[in-house]
Amino acid sequence: MTENDPPSDVARRNRDFWDALADTYQAEHGPQLAEHGAAWGVWQIPEDELGILGDVTGLDVLELGCGAAQWSIELAKRGARPIGLDNSQRQLDHAALRMDEAAVAFQLINASAERVPLADASVDIIFCDHGAMVFADPYATVPEAARLLRDGGLLAFSMHTPLAETAWPVESEEPIERLVNDYYGMHRVDVGDSAHAEFQLPYGEWIRLFVRSGFVVEDLVELRPAPDATSTYQTDVGRAWARRWPLEHVWKVRRKR
Repeated sequence: MTENDPPSDVARRNRDFWDALADTYQAEHGPQLAEHGAAWGVWQIPEDELGILGDVTGLDVLELGCGAAQWSIELAKRGARPIGLDNSQRQLDHAALRMDEAAVAFQLINASAERVPLADASVDIIFCDHGAMVFADPYATVPEAARLLRDGGLLAFSMHTPLAETAWPVESEEPIERLVNDYYGMHRVDVGDSAHAEFQLPYGEWIRLFVRSGFVVEDLVELRPAPDATSTYQTDVGRAWARRWPLEHVWKVRRKR
């Protein structure tokens, strides 16, 4: 981005929200994220079990909404060349500290995933785990990912499912056992008196957006926690819900060659 290409209003609001929340977030969730490293979702299902990204050795990998970069640090140890992007500078401050502790070094970028200051066709993999794909408009981020990826490059990201969103009251910390929100027309939700915004689309609209942007859908992996799984994000009630219905999933799409 340049001074003539400022972030959107939503990106500015989400940046302020995450700058204010970053310290508390990392204190509550950072140890779990650092312990597991490369793992998906609120129950941290290992990448080695799911195989979403595959072998990253020698690949340029961009993490959207990297937070304290626990994922990217682990990928660097596995031979990747990561780049960590986050809309929140305070989150990147935590990432820099984590990188020093881990004795790894890679580029950190303070920017919105809607407008990434990198060249066309500059990375092999773009991914996030409940990161920027939740907090930035998919109608901007998906085409932007297509621009950044080389031919055959992978876009993979986890988030809550559209099904969970329909059963999740705005004021609740967990979904409930009935549908309360509209499925059709879902896109942007302003959370907490519009303190920040989150995004979700119906399944069909996700697929149409991927196709319009030049992607081929390879997989949709629904994440089911183990019966004894624990998480700093969810209680036993949330785990019980996710054992019955898909709370989270990982989209895996590839840019056409």
